[in-house]
Amino acid sequence: MRKYTSLFLVSTTVFLTAFTSLASADAKIDHRKSSAATVRCHVPTKAKVAALFDRWNKSLLTGDPAKVVANYAPDAVLLPTLSKKVRYTQKEREDYFRGFLKKKPVGHIDSRTIRTGCNEALDTGTYTFTFGDGSKAAAR
Repeated sequence: MRKYTSLFLVSTTVFLTAFTSLASADAKIDHRKSSAATVRCHVPTKAKVAALFDRWNKSLLTGDPAKVVANYAPDAVLLPTLSKKVRYTQKEREDYFRGFLKKKPVGHIDSRTIRTGCNEALDTGTYTFTFGDGSKAAAR
Protein backbone atom coordinates (compact mmCIF):
# COMPACT_ATOMS: atom_id res chain seq x y z
CA MET A 1 0.00 0.00 0.00
CA ARG A 2 2.92 2.31 0.68
CA LYS A 3 3.90 2.55 -2.98
CA TYR A 4 0.67 4.41 -3.73
CA THR A 5 1.22 7.07 -1.07
CA SER A 6 3.58 9.12 -3.18
CA LEU A 7 1.34 8.65 -6.18
CA PHE A 8 -1.66 9.98 -4.26
CA LEU A 9 0.53 12.90 -3.24
CA VAL A 10 1.27 13.72 -6.87
CA SER A 11 -2.37 13.21 -7.85
CA THR A 12 -3.58 15.45 -5.09
CA THR A 13 -1.36 18.24 -6.32
CA VAL A 14 -4.38 19.43 -8.25
CA PHE A 15 -6.34 19.79 -5.04
CA LEU A 16 -3.51 21.48 -3.24
CA THR A 17 -3.02 23.81 -6.17
CA ALA A 18 -6.71 24.63 -6.09
CA PHE A 19 -6.43 25.20 -2.36
CA THR A 20 -3.39 27.42 -2.84
CA SER A 21 -5.41 29.64 -5.13
CA LEU A 22 -8.14 29.80 -2.49
CA ALA A 23 -5.63 30.54 0.25
CA SER A 24 -3.89 33.20 -1.79
CA ALA A 25 -7.21 34.97 -2.19
CA ASP A 26 -7.37 35.05 1.62
CA ALA A 27 -3.79 36.29 1.98
CA LYS A 28 -3.70 40.04 2.50
CA ILE A 29 -0.64 42.01 1.50
CA ASP A 30 -0.17 45.34 3.24
CA HIS A 31 2.49 47.33 1.42
CA ARG A 32 2.08 50.31 3.80
CA LYS A 33 3.52 48.60 6.89
CA SER A 34 6.99 47.79 5.55
CA SER A 35 9.08 47.67 2.45
CA ALA A 36 8.66 43.88 2.46
CA ALA A 37 5.19 42.56 1.72
CA THR A 38 3.36 41.05 4.69
CA VAL A 39 1.38 37.89 4.11
CA ARG A 40 -1.11 36.81 6.74
CA CYS A 41 -1.04 33.23 7.88
CA HIS A 42 -4.14 31.23 7.00
CA VAL A 43 -4.35 27.64 8.26
CA PRO A 44 -7.00 25.75 6.28
CA THR A 45 -9.31 23.36 8.03
CA LYS A 46 -8.86 19.67 7.29
CA ALA A 47 -12.48 19.63 6.15
CA LYS A 48 -11.74 22.30 3.55
CA VAL A 49 -8.77 20.32 2.25
CA ALA A 50 -10.80 17.08 2.17
CA ALA A 51 -13.55 18.87 0.25
CA LEU A 52 -11.15 19.42 -2.66
CA PHE A 53 -11.07 15.67 -3.37
CA ASP A 54 -14.84 15.54 -3.03
CA ARG A 55 -15.23 18.41 -5.50
CA TRP A 56 -12.93 16.68 -7.98
CA ASN A 57 -14.73 13.35 -7.54
CA LYS A 58 -18.11 15.04 -8.15
CA SER A 59 -16.73 16.62 -11.31
CA LEU A 60 -16.01 13.10 -12.60
CA LEU A 61 -19.71 12.29 -12.26
CA THR A 62 -20.60 15.07 -14.72
CA GLY A 63 -18.92 13.16 -17.55
CA ASP A 64 -17.57 16.50 -18.79
CA PRO A 65 -13.77 16.56 -19.27
CA ALA A 66 -13.70 20.37 -19.16
CA LYS A 67 -15.32 20.37 -15.69
CA VAL A 68 -12.77 17.86 -14.41
CA VAL A 69 -9.83 19.76 -15.90
CA ALA A 70 -11.12 22.99 -14.33
CA ASN A 71 -9.89 21.55 -11.00
CA TYR A 72 -6.30 21.59 -12.26
CA ALA A 73 -3.91 24.53 -12.23
CA PRO A 74 -2.66 25.47 -15.71
CA ASP A 75 0.84 24.18 -14.86
CA ALA A 76 -0.29 20.98 -13.08
CA VAL A 77 1.26 17.65 -14.05
CA LEU A 78 -1.17 14.72 -14.34
CA LEU A 79 0.06 11.14 -13.92
CA PRO A 80 -3.02 9.36 -15.27
CA THR A 81 -4.30 6.17 -13.69
CA LEU A 82 -5.04 4.39 -16.97
CA SER A 83 -2.25 5.78 -19.15
CA LYS A 84 1.53 5.91 -19.00
CA LYS A 85 1.59 9.25 -20.82
CA VAL A 86 2.18 12.20 -18.49
CA ARG A 87 -0.15 15.15 -19.25
CA TYR A 88 1.30 18.66 -18.95
CA THR A 89 -1.29 20.95 -20.52
CA GLN A 90 -4.99 21.58 -20.01
CA LYS A 91 -5.61 20.26 -23.54
CA GLU A 92 -3.69 17.03 -22.81
CA ARG A 93 -5.54 16.55 -19.52
CA GLU A 94 -8.89 17.12 -21.21
CA ASP A 95 -7.97 14.57 -23.89
CA TYR A 96 -7.16 11.98 -21.20
CA PHE A 97 -10.36 12.60 -19.26
CA ARG A 98 -12.46 12.40 -22.43
CA GLY A 99 -11.63 8.67 -22.60
CA PHE A 100 -11.37 8.07 -18.86
CA LEU A 101 -14.84 9.45 -18.12
CA LYS A 102 -16.43 6.99 -20.55
CA LYS A 103 -15.60 4.31 -17.95
CA LYS A 104 -17.80 6.15 -15.40
CA PRO A 105 -15.19 6.35 -12.62
CA VAL A 106 -15.93 7.02 -8.96
CA GLY A 107 -13.02 7.59 -6.60
CA HIS A 108 -12.96 6.15 -3.08
CA ILE A 109 -10.32 7.13 -0.52
CA ASP A 110 -8.80 4.05 1.09
CA SER A 111 -6.47 5.87 3.48
CA ARG A 112 -5.72 9.52 4.09
CA THR A 113 -3.61 11.86 6.19
CA ILE A 114 -4.24 15.59 5.96
CA ARG A 115 -1.65 17.99 7.34
CA THR A 116 -2.19 21.74 7.44
CA GLY A 117 -0.02 24.69 8.30
CA CYS A 118 0.41 28.36 7.59
CA ASN A 119 -0.83 28.87 4.01
CA GLU A 120 -0.25 25.22 3.15
CA ALA A 121 -1.91 21.82 3.13
CA LEU A 122 -0.83 18.29 2.32
CA ASP A 123 -3.36 15.55 1.54
CA THR A 124 -1.70 12.13 1.17
CA GLY A 125 -2.99 8.59 1.07
CA THR A 126 -4.38 6.00 -1.30
CA TYR A 127 -7.55 5.78 -3.34
CA THR A 128 -9.25 3.41 -5.74
CA PHE A 129 -11.46 3.99 -8.75
CA THR A 130 -14.53 1.85 -9.29
CA PHE A 131 -15.83 1.95 -12.85
CA GLY A 132 -19.34 1.58 -14.22
CA ASP A 133 -18.70 -2.06 -15.16
CA GLY A 134 -17.65 -2.89 -11.58
CA SER A 135 -13.92 -3.13 -12.30
CA LYS A 136 -11.45 -1.29 -10.06
CA ALA A 137 -8.07 0.38 -10.40
CA ALA A 138 -5.68 1.71 -7.79
CA ALA A 139 -5.27 5.39 -8.55
CA ARG A 140 -1.89 6.91 -9.21
